[in-house]
Amino acid sequence: MQSFMQSLKSAFGLIRVLVPVLYCGGLLYYFFDIGDGSLEGVEAVGLGPTMIGLGAVGLLFCVPLILKIMRLVSGPRSPGSGPDKPADDEGSGFDADAAIARYMAQRSVEAAPSTPAARPSSGSTPRPGFGRRVR
Repeated sequence: MQSFMQSLKSAFGLIRVLVPVLYCGGLLYYFFDIGDGSLEGVEAVGLGPTMIGLGAVGLLFCVPLILKIMRLVSGPRSPGSGPDKPADDEGSGFDADAAIARYMAQRSVEAAPSTPAARPSSGSTPRPGFGRRVR
C-alpha cells in the first residue's frame, strides 16, 4: 500500500509540473498556426515577441519538469538521507542524559535560597515604579 501511494504521489507530482509546459506549448502551437505555419507569417501578424516570451516561459517551466523526471529515474532515496534524517546518538558523541543531569544540577544550585535581602523601610524613600505619581 505504501509503494502504491508513493507512486501515485510521484505521478501527480509529474502531472503538476507537466501541465504548465503543455499549456505554453499549446499556445505556441496555436500562435504559430495563426501565422500560417511559418516564422514570416508570425512576424507579419505581429506575434513575434509573444512567441519569444512564451518560449522563454515554457523553458523556465521545463526546469522543474526535468528535475522531477531525474528524481523519478534515479530511484527512491535511502532512508537515512535528506533533511528529516534521524539523529544518530552513538556517532555524534552527545549524551542527552548527561546534559540533562548537568542542567538540573546547575538549576538546583541557582535556585538555592540565599540570605534574603532586607526590605527598605517604608519611611521617606519613594517606591520605584511605573505609572502616575501618588502624592
